[in-house]
Amino acid sequence: MNKNQIQNSIRKSYNHVRYYFMRLPKITRYLVIALMGFFLVGQFVDLSFFILKRFGLGFNPIQMVTYAFYQYDFMQLLFNVLAIWMFGYQIEEYWGTKRFATFVVVTILGTALAHILLGSLFAVGISGLVFALLLAYGMMWPEREIYLLLPPIPVKAKYLVMIYAGIMFLSILSTRGNFLSKIAYLAGPLCGYLLIQYWRGKPPFNKNSKVKPKSKLYRYK
Repeated sequence: MNKNQIQNSIRKSYNHVRYYFMRLPKITRYLVIALMGFFLVGQFVDLSFFILKRFGLGFNPIQMVTYAFYQYDFMQLLFNVLAIWMFGYQIEEYWGTKRFATFVVVTILGTALAHILLGSLFAVGISGLVFALLLAYGMMWPEREIYLLLPPIPVKAKYLVMIYAGIMFLSILSTRGNFLSKIAYLAGPLCGYLLIQYWRGKPPFNKNSKVKPKSKLYRYK
């Protein structure tokens, strides 16, 4: 393969990736860009200010959002981006940008608040949102089959999200910090579940929810 063929191959690959990336819904695309951009900048600049810290140890309100985009390492970044790409874009297309953005903000802030209440020295990563997305996807399409790349076999969504969540949680447990600070990441899916139940008008909320009966949220049980 000569130089021109290599250049053409690289150009085609880039165009394919760019095409599929630009097809992502707005919020999902912004999340992926923010995560990757924050990680790349962090290789050259100290971004420790943006880590969520305990009161009296450098806490700043902006950290309740920015902590989510600070990733420990490349593998954590890869798992989070892959999960948002795989599950987030389908949920955003189904709910719409506004409702999906609300879900993202609530789960990120809810996870941050849990870290503060449980006395975490510091917190980083968007795992709270990712767990919430896995939960939402499993609630909506539990029987949907997703084809894996390796091995190339179909797996039902309810099993895939459980496996994915299990791998992520084991990864969190292996990091530094006390056990309560690690459990705090589960506040994300809890907040996501409560928000979905509120939109649906189901327990622990009453049926007089503001969501209209014809809403897409009523299409799943």
